[in-house]
Amino acid sequence: MKNLVIKQEKRLGSNNRINILGANIDVLSNKDTISLVEKYVITKTPLHLMGVNADKINALNNNKLLREIVNKCGIINADGASVILASKFLKKPLPERVAGIDLMQDLVALSAKKNYSIFLLGAKKDVVETTAKVLKNKYDKLNVVGIHDGYFKEKDWDKIADLLLRKAPDFVFVGITSPIKEYLIEYLQNKGLNSVFMGVGGSFDVISGKIPRAPKWVQKMNLEWLFRMSREPRRLFKRYFRGNIKFIKKVISEKKIMNRETKQS
Repeated sequence: MKNLVIKQEKRLGSNNRINILGANIDVLSNKDTISLVEKYVITKTPLHLMGVNADKINALNNNKLLREIVNKCGIINADGASVILASKFLKKPLPERVAGIDLMQDLVALSAKKNYSIFLLGAKKDVVETTAKVLKNKYDKLNVVGIHDGYFKEKDWDKIADLLLRKAPDFVFVGITSPIKEYLIEYLQNKGLNSVFMGVGGSFDVISGKIPRAPKWVQKMNLEWLFRMSREPRRLFKRYFRGNIKFIKKVISEKKIMNRETKQS
């Protein structure tokens, strides 16, 4: 891993920020997030737009570098129903889940409307190419200044940085596996890029049509994770089922500690 200098990002918003099991999370709705992100674009302020779910919180509690990167981000959203439920259980209520794929598409729509430029980085070559075509077909005025697949090694990071510096996109959507995604974004920011970087998980696969997204009624019931696990049980069982159980146990333990502290005060 290349040496990373973790720099605290500037926070342009005045919103509250809570902490759940070691993860900072902003008290923001999807609409609030879009408005705040645009301030970063307009002022050319670097931003790593972060989304955390139960899996990410579990991971950062076992990875100091990841925890430092997540918690220094200018905007940190709750991208998981379990995180929203945990916030209510711990009496630190968050307004709503800010789903990464929905937020990405809202920011793409904003870019088409305001002529902000975007760059798609990640997934397989055919997937990212199809994603770009789908988005361009949907938004005639969308300015996609470049695409690049996610199949490159750490030694190639400088080339990626040079490419992005030449293209100077307003948004860089990154569809690469965590925690490499977070390390890469941090590295690219250290190269002087003022873009808004957003990790988008498997969003390229969904937008390109490679894999389906859960029906709307499943999304509204906060069971999208179960739908995804049913599609890829071998790969996602440990992450979702075991991971959620681990997360729930930690939340209950945190609640007990809070209750004891309340009684002692």
